[in-house]
This record gives sequence, C-alpha cells and structure tokens, in this order.
Amino acid sequence: MSRSVKILVVDDIEENIVAMEALVRRPDVELLRANSGTTALELLLEHDVALALLDVHMPGMDGYELAELMRGSPRTRHVPIIFLTAADRSAHRTFRGYEAGAVDFLYKPLEPHILRTKIDVFVELQQQRLQLAEQLDKLTQLLRTNEMFVAVLGHDLRNPLSAVVNISDVLIQTAADGQTRDWATRIKNSGHRMARMVDQLLDLAHMRTGAIAISNQPIDLAELCGHIVQELDPLGDKRSIKLEHWGNTRGTWDRDRLQQVFSNLVGNALQHGMQHAPVSVSVDGTKDETVTVKVCNAGTLDPEVRTHLFQPFAAAKIRPRASGGLGLGLYIAKELVAVHQGQLTVNCETEGLTIFEVVLPRRCDATRAGIASPLPAPAANPHR
Repeated sequence: MSRSVKILVVDDIEENIVAMEALVRRPDVELLRANSGTTALELLLEHDVALALLDVHMPGMDGYELAELMRGSPRTRHVPIIFLTAADRSAHRTFRGYEAGAVDFLYKPLEPHILRTKIDVFVELQQQRLQLAEQLDKLTQLLRTNEMFVAVLGHDLRNPLSAVVNISDVLIQTAADGQTRDWATRIKNSGHRMARMVDQLLDLAHMRTGAIAISNQPIDLAELCGHIVQELDPLGDKRSIKLEHWGNTRGTWDRDRLQQVFSNLVGNALQHGMQHAPVSVSVDGTKDETVTVKVCNAGTLDPEVRTHLFQPFAAAKIRPRASGGLGLGLYIAKELVAVHQGQLTVNCETEGLTIFEVVLPRRCDATRAGIASPLPAPAANPHR
C-alpha cells in the first residue's frame, strides 16, 4: 500500500490554490496550502514534502526569494521546486527560476495532463524514498537485535565451555585407562573448536558495529609467524611447515589480530592443502613501505570457488565436515587485514599451488575495526 505524500502549493490567490487542489487530487497525496512565503516556510518546518509548487509573483516574499531561502536550509535544500506564473513568457524569468533552484518553470494557463504527469513523478519518487527509509530502519533494528543476540549467546556459552574444557583436562591427567583419556581429549578438542566458533561470531558482531579495538605496537612479523608455525606444526599433521624471511620484517600493527589472521591462513593450508605436501610461509621485508607475507600450499582452487572464497558462512555450506567451523575465518581475516590498511588476496596462477598473500603497510593508523558495507549474500560454491 502506497504511503501518503505531501505537496506544498504556495499562491496568494485562494482561487488558484483551489484549482490546483482539484488538479492534483489523488488518494495518496495530501495538499499543504500556503498563501504567502512566510506561511510556506512554517509548513516546511513541520512537514516533509515531495514537491513545492510556487507562484512567482506574490506580495511580500515572492517565489524566487522563497526558493532561495529553501535552498539555504539543510531541511528543505533538496525539495523539488516547480515555479508557476501567469506572466508573459520570458527567457530571463525562466533562467532566474532555474538559478533559484527550480526543476521546472510552467506558465499559466497550465496544461492539466502535463502538470499531473510531472507531479506523479515526484510523488512516486517520494513514496520510494519513504519505503526505502522504512526498510532501512527495519533492517537496522534487525541487525542490532542480531548483534545483541550473538553477543549475549557468546557470553553465555563461554562459562559452560570453560567448565567442559577444564574438566576434560582433569580427566586427561587423572584417567587410569587410555580409552578414557582419548575420550577426554576429544571432548577438549571439541570444546576448543566451539570456543573458536563463538569467538568468530563475536568478532563478526563487533565488526558490524565497529567495536573491535585495534591496539598497534611495534612487532616483528617473522617472529610472529615463527610462533604460529611452532604452535601448528606439532598438532598431529606430520607435514613440515617451512618458514623463510628476508629484510626488515618489523612494523606497527596489532599483534593479537595479525596472529589471528596468520593462524587462520596457515591452519587452512594444513587442513585443505594436498596431503603429505609441505606448507611454506615467507615474510618479505625488502620493501621500504610494506611487508608481504605469503602462505603457500599444494593444491588449487576452482575459479568459481575463488570468487566466493572470502564471503561469510560460505565454507561451512560447501564443506561442513571438512571445515569443522562456521566459514567465517577467511572473511574475518580479510576484514582484519583491511583495517590494518592492507590487502589479503589469493593466487592460483602457479600450477598446482594456492598462495594467500597479505600485504601490510609498515605502520597502521587505524584504531577501530568495522565493516561499512553490508554482508554479502552467502555463496553456493566456496571451498574454504
């Protein structure tokens, strides 16, 4: 159902206003009547109008002066104006109207069909604008509700998860038989995996509100990647991770957030790369302004998969069992790199290899992470 829109008619002659009211009458239009510029300004302060029809010649404040005042106010600056006059046709008069901000200049007697057609255009535009504003308000409310739900859910899940992990630790240390220790280890690993999912959901919610603080400090990317390699290499994968670095690999970044990024990239390379093939991590600090980190594994991605690779929740849809997560890792990694004013890209041009490349400026000036654009729609074919 179309929402009612308002049109302002300003004319010092009552008969002209009545005639205009008859011309523009339709169920979804409310006509605001003003017999002077002063009255028109008062109405504009109270109402949001789709169009203003201004008579040029009025005592006191004429149509040109009223238009100039409207254009000088932020509230009425964008209201479309159509000038109406019974004076003789004059190019000078018409140009003056356009200079005052009019979208059209009509001479009386008016052609009813032409006037109705012009009014219909602005009425429909206003209805669309009101509809979009209403939809935006609803989406904003839904987004806030969703973010609050995710934050509360994450907070409420942390305590029972901590209890599960702690109890499984006790079982691992005190169990008398190997089967119980094996079960306790599986429970602990599942608890840690669920905790990572909760953290990712919280990161997503915080990014949507710009609530993730970035704490920059001098760090060495080669040293950071070295710690990640040591952490991930002995987790039962049995494949080697080769770490190389060149030049000055120091800069100013958020240590924890970059550790999250590179842990995800190296973990993905180990999980999704070709079995028994090594994973290489290289840190190139030979350039003055940037440091580049590449994570390379054997195996390639289909071009269609690459297109959707960084979209949220996509990996879990295409490979739920293999990923063991929500499909947010690469999406969050890309956003965290972006807030460091860097770039995360994937390259499969080298035959048989998948290379994730992170390019970071040596100094990041951002202090908060947030996503300005809305979430893209989930893809159908992503791989990671």
